Amino acid sequence: MARRPGIGEAEMEILRYVAEHHPVTVRDVAEYVAATKGHTRTTALNAMERLRKKGYLTREKAEGVYRYRPAMPRPQMLRGLVRDFVQQMLGGSIEPFMAYLAQDARLTETEVEELRRLVSDLESREEDGHEPPD
Repeated sequence: MARRPGIGEAEMEILRYVAEHHPVTVRDVAEYVAATKGHTRTTALNAMERLRKKGYLTREKAEGVYRYRPAMPRPQMLRGLVRDFVQQMLGGSIEPFMAYLAQDARLTETEVEELRRLVSDLESREEDGHEPPD
């Protein structure tokens, strides 16, 4: 999978909002960011267009208004964002992230079970000689 340019904190919040409420208009997002951050419509539009140009959002015109959606399913988008974070912020090492999970994160029993399942799946793939998917 091709790497996308990184995104900032404000873009991340808008991307999260769009992913949870799509399809959305610039007006929808502008109202949200005005209420939560005090930003203007222009700020929302600029961020949404940057996200579209970076490949995170798509838009389609309907009834004279652009409606924005995530460019990919949410799980795939989140995996890509985590991969980018590990590469860009952690230098490709997941060790700091694992330390965070072990020492600072407050995980539910369900999340701990999911981690166990993921580790088990990883071990099975390694035993079978399969590479993890992109």
